[in-house]
Amino acid sequence: MTTPLLFQPIEFRSVTARNRIVVAPMCQYSATDGLGADWHIQHLGARAAGGAGVVMVEATHVSAIGRITPGCLGAYNDEHRKLLTRLAAIITKCGAVPAIQIAHAGRKASCNVPWEGGKPIMPQDGGWVPVAPSPIPMIAGSVDPHPLSAAEVGDVANQFAASARMAYEAGFKIVELHAAHGYLAHSFLSPVSNHRNDQYGGDLAGRSRFLMETVEAVRGAWPADLPLWVRLSCTDWMPNGLTLADQIDTAKRLKATGLVDLIDCSSGGVSMEQTIPSLHPGYQVPFADAIRREAGIATGAVGMITEATHAAEILANGRADVVLLARTLLADPAWPLRAAKTLGVKPDLLPQYLRAVL
Repeated sequence: MTTPLLFQPIEFRSVTARNRIVVAPMCQYSATDGLGADWHIQHLGARAAGGAGVVMVEATHVSAIGRITPGCLGAYNDEHRKLLTRLAAIITKCGAVPAIQIAHAGRKASCNVPWEGGKPIMPQDGGWVPVAPSPIPMIAGSVDPHPLSAAEVGDVANQFAASARMAYEAGFKIVELHAAHGYLAHSFLSPVSNHRNDQYGGDLAGRSRFLMETVEAVRGAWPADLPLWVRLSCTDWMPNGLTLADQIDTAKRLKATGLVDLIDCSSGGVSMEQTIPSLHPGYQVPFADAIRREAGIATGAVGMITEATHAAEILANGRADVVLLARTLLADPAWPLRAAKTLGVKPDLLPQYLRAVL
């Protein structure tokens, strides 16, 4: 029997993953001043040993004020390099491709960790003033974000490039730009949060300028033979917000640069007023399908993919090129091995784990 695509290798530029299962970036909120520790090593090492093809480090921020919470990872000073190097090494040792998502939280920065309520931390209480395209707070009553000047926008793009360079030097083989979920790049893209009238606002071409300039800056610091992915929110799930048609256009722009290899297709996050009509397994897969077909670029499907047969179907029917799993792999690091058995594939196990095959 032919091996399902889910368990066939896949290539992006010079990088080959052993299968098409990607551990999605999942914030652990367990760093101090951007510096992670043993928690991150065991967390990601376990998922690499569990058989995924690509293991992506959680949103790793390009500046201190770009962090979602005080507990978020950073790649903005040399103190962070050692931990990032250890992460890339353990992921590689366990057979997966080490990937990292670099991010700036924008107007969603300076919040408490989720298990402490997740609400904004005001500057007088130890937080900081977030930055954004426009002075529109994410939550009414919180501090208005500082609207970035055109020069400051360029500075942030350069911060992304510096973090990408650090990621490469640490040993990562895939970098993903976070342009989804209401964070800075998404907040520039969305008319809900971008009310500018300069070159970074207005129509979609203007609103996408920050993302395009950031992609160019990162590619200048990231080797040409290594893949660059971009995560997009493919709809804002609200009136007058971004639509799938908008993001197909954005994906076409990214494809045309020749700099981007895959669009990681998520959705939402720019407003508390969003309304998702139905949460069901694979509810975001149509976004990956449409962008793959209409923009002609590889895509990743993410969101409530929990069953091996479902993941295999998505790829077999050409609806995406990889599947990204988050909560499923948070609950079960060995899900890829169980999925392989379900689909009749010989699990790709580390020798230390061969006794796990029952």
